[in-house]
Amino acid sequence: MRLTRISLEAPYLLYLGDCPDETHAKTGAGIAHWRPQHCAGQMRLDGCPVDLGLPELNVETAMDAGVKTVVVGVAPVGGQIPEQWLPQLVALAAAGLDIAAGLHTKLSDIPELVAAAASGNAKLIDVRVPPADIPVGDGRPRSGKRVLMVGTDCAVGKKYSALALHRELQRRGIDASFRATGQTGIMIAGEGIPVDAVVADFISGAAETLSPDNDDNHWDVIEGQGSLLSPSYSGVSLGLLHGSQPDAIVLCHDATRTKIDAAGGDYPIPELDEVIDDALRMARRTSARCFCAGVSINTSMMDDFEREMYLSKHTTYLGLPCVDPVAVGMTPIADFLLEYS
Repeated sequence: MRLTRISLEAPYLLYLGDCPDETHAKTGAGIAHWRPQHCAGQMRLDGCPVDLGLPELNVETAMDAGVKTVVVGVAPVGGQIPEQWLPQLVALAAAGLDIAAGLHTKLSDIPELVAAAASGNAKLIDVRVPPADIPVGDGRPRSGKRVLMVGTDCAVGKKYSALALHRELQRRGIDASFRATGQTGIMIAGEGIPVDAVVADFISGAAETLSPDNDDNHWDVIEGQGSLLSPSYSGVSLGLLHGSQPDAIVLCHDATRTKIDAAGGDYPIPELDEVIDDALRMARRTSARCFCAGVSINTSMMDDFEREMYLSKHTTYLGLPCVDPVAVGMTPIADFLLEYS
């Protein structure tokens, strides 16, 4: 199978720079949540408001803590490495610590980092590099079963939802694989395809490659990217939706978000039933019986009462299980998925 495969040596130092909020620190937050045993600490520039709750380390204390790999935990818009990060990253590489990043800017294209890594005998690991020779998608039906996360926007919990659903299926003894489509998922899983770095004509082919023929009772749980609603990132979402040929989708949403976050204009998020209908209409172009197995909602900004009321209201309104994948778990969605597939 053509996949991007990486091996990051633990323990990790999660580098946050001057990241303005946790939405843009989703790589670091994801790794800290799903692989806490690998995380030794965090490193920030002065004034950075994001705190992952890890020990604050500098070059010297990171060395003392046995850190092996520095993971750039920020996903800024455009995927560029800001100039103000370079002094710290250069110092870390010169000290012999591997640097891993999933940005569009390649570490290996930054002369100062290349020189520092050479002097410290450190590796520069660029995660957002798709495998070579990805084919054009052909739409051929494949054996096995697939469930794809789709979102109302970027950074609404598609990765968390996929990982939580995968864990729930495995807990039940069901043969299932998590299929990573973004840099953070690849760092967590060790393999995948960064579909937003694939040339547009080959995105559906990348999705087909990521989730090949399998046993009839095997589930691929596929991480989503972007949103069909986004004027910036809808292309990658549609290619992934067609190429995945999902038996089912799970809609992912942030309960506090009413507009597309990254768009320059005023683009409201429609009612969730409309979003589901649009996603299913597109999915059924390559998977005629695709259905929605539920809605995974980030309610982290709500208290317990608000969360219960919000989820209950939407479960009744949509006629589908609506859960928070972290606070509640994915059991109701797994039940629905397995009953109706």
